[in-house]
Amino acid sequence: MSSKPEQKDAHQANGAVLPIVPMDCLTSPDRGQLVEPSDFLGPDGVGVEVVVLESRANAKGVREEDALLENGSQSNESDDTSTDRGPEPASPLKETSFSIGLQVLFPFLLAGFGTVAAGMVLDIVQHWDVFKYVTEVFILVPALLGLKGNLEMTLASRLSTAANIGQMDTPKELWRMITGNMALIQVQATVVGFLASIAAVIFGWIPDGHFSIDHAVLLCASSVATAFIASLVLGMIMIGVIIGSRKMGINPDNVATPIAASLGDLITLALLSGISWGLYKELESKAYVNPLVCAFFIALLPIWIIIAKKNAATREVLYSGWEPVIIAMAISSVGGLILDRTVSDPNFAGMAVFTPVINGVGGNLVAVQASRISTYLHMSGMPGESPETAPRKCPSPCSTFFSPDVNSRSARVLFLLVVPGHLVFLYTISSMQGGHTTLTLIFIVFYMTAALLQVLILLYIADWMVHWMWGRDIDPDNFSIPYLTALGDLIGTGLLALSFHVLWLIGDRDTDVGD
Repeated sequence: MSSKPEQKDAHQANGAVLPIVPMDCLTSPDRGQLVEPSDFLGPDGVGVEVVVLESRANAKGVREEDALLENGSQSNESDDTSTDRGPEPASPLKETSFSIGLQVLFPFLLAGFGTVAAGMVLDIVQHWDVFKYVTEVFILVPALLGLKGNLEMTLASRLSTAANIGQMDTPKELWRMITGNMALIQVQATVVGFLASIAAVIFGWIPDGHFSIDHAVLLCASSVATAFIASLVLGMIMIGVIIGSRKMGINPDNVATPIAASLGDLITLALLSGISWGLYKELESKAYVNPLVCAFFIALLPIWIIIAKKNAATREVLYSGWEPVIIAMAISSVGGLILDRTVSDPNFAGMAVFTPVINGVGGNLVAVQASRISTYLHMSGMPGESPETAPRKCPSPCSTFFSPDVNSRSARVLFLLVVPGHLVFLYTISSMQGGHTTLTLIFIVFYMTAALLQVLILLYIADWMVHWMWGRDIDPDNFSIPYLTALGDLIGTGLLALSFHVLWLIGDRDTDVGD
């Protein structure tokens, strides 16, 4: 650092002899830290002896140095600790099978009873004139019931993840998340409702070759109005559930999506039935009402788009989140076509009662699992990264259901809820029918087989899909649940129709469900 003559220069202070060392050499001007010992090496690498002056100024410097070293030690310890903790999930995901089951059980039963009520409503309204003469309304049923999976469950999963990772802790963050997400789902509900009506018209026209412009406008107005109002009501309920669950110390992932489904099916089906029935009554005397209703809700779109664009949390979803909801709507509409073709067939009596139940239960369970896996991955990094928590892209069934990690544990718990849950729901339907429903052992066996197979397939697909999306820099909260719930509708309706067909072939007609 200095030549030999400079090293011999010294001055006397308080009786101690020190080499002349400029103060700016003791500290780094840009970092404010003490220089390293290597800075006191001579040109040949020989160490230079430095005698420390025991003065008030130097004592202060020593104290400052000790403080810096202590802070640095604490910082290093903190860094080491955080590095060691990195792959581990945060505390909300450290749950036992019992705690998972306990938290999921009540919302699951609540959601199941909601689907039972929806099935009872569908069993009643299928005899209304609007369902008899505008049969394409049946195609709308799975599409609009699936809309709560496409929007409300996605909203619940998105807000649950935000709450778990601390993005809703302050009132300002909370308000920003609420306004942006509410505006976003109104945009999505209006657009998807309109597209669902077009799909219903097309699927209804292809087999029969019959097209009615009045019925097409009726379907459009009913679908858009139902989707808008249902999303508004359910979105507000979801926000309240997530905020309340966080304050009560409950993981929102376990309760938000089932509660969204519990009221979602019933509210959506009741709105669709009531709105379509009212508009059908006005079809002959006031034909202008249907186009006005459709135009009114579409005219509100620019307002919701502006609000959603101003929010950074929803801006990306507004631009890129259309693919899953539109494809999911198309998949659900295929399930609606199956329902439309079977509900009026005497050999498939009871399809209207059980379709919302089997589809709703499967969708609820897989939505819980997808939301949990997504939150687990978000706690370890960002989409596109390859943390140790997301190593597999095509898991084996054994790793999905029998590995020791928390997501496999939750998959086992959710799968074990299928049989007892459906038994309760079947008994409830049988009791509410007041003797009009006879459940035989062979019917229960076929029904349970279809329900178990549906949930087994969905949980495996969820494990693969969420990790696959994560590895491709896609946020599973926004993309996975729409696909999964739509597949649940299609698989559930198809397996249920197959079960009823087999029961008809073997002559088990004591299951006169819905007569």
